[in-house]
This record gives sequence, structure tokens and C-alpha cells, in this order.
Amino acid sequence: MSRIFRVFVYGSLLPNQHNHYIVKQHIIRSESGKVAGRLVDCGSYPALVRDQIAVEQASLVKGQWITVDEAGLAAMDELEEFYGYEESNDYDRVWVKDVEQRQLEGWVYVWETDRGCPAIHESYWPDYYANQRNR
Repeated sequence: MSRIFRVFVYGSLLPNQHNHYIVKQHIIRSESGKVAGRLVDCGSYPALVRDQIAVEQASLVKGQWITVDEAGLAAMDELEEFYGYEESNDYDRVWVKDVEQRQLEGWVYVWETDRGCPAIHESYWPDYYANQRNR
């Protein structure tokens, strides 16, 4: 029996976004959710940052909790360049809880800092990204 994992996705892995195909075949279940943090604009994808600014602003990010199999988690690790703990990663994978539905918890890919990327003042990446592309 394959293990399953719950992961909060908030950017290009969401349905109708350009990297959704990476996880689509591995999704067992999905439901909407919100986690604490803020988004920054990295171009064609966002990063979720859980820093002091996010805390001070009480920022929330809307996304989707997906339950995936081991292959799905491995595919996301590869996309996010997460090689393991105590490794040099692009994104870190950390454990979080949903801010409204406390029974929902799982992994999310984050950055420690904004790395100089501009802040996104919206909580939902697809809305922001669509507006940017339509300018």
C-alpha cells in the first residue's frame, strides 16, 4: 500500500495553472484552504514566505490542500528543488495547519525570505497572475 501525503499548493500547481499537470494524476483528494504567510512574485510562479512581515500583517494565502501518493510528493519535490532536510534546497518543505480548518494540516513549500522578489498584495495567486498577464 502506497503512503499518502497532504500538501498545500498555492501557485502554479493549482488547477488551471501551468504546472498542475505535474500533480494532476497523483491527486486523491482536494479541498480549499488557507495558511499563514504571504506571497511574492517570482515571475511565472509565486513563493510563499512565512517571515516577520507576514506575521505583522497577519497575511493569509488561499490555495488548495491536495492529498497525493508518494510519486506525487516526489514530483513536487523535484519541481520545487527540495532535496531533503539539511540539504541546499530552493524551497523548504515545512509542516503547517490550515488557519480556518484546524483539522487540515500537511506540507507546504516555502522560502524563509522574499529574496528581493516583490510582494503580492493578494491572497490568491491565480487572480494576481491573471491580472498581471492582462496588463
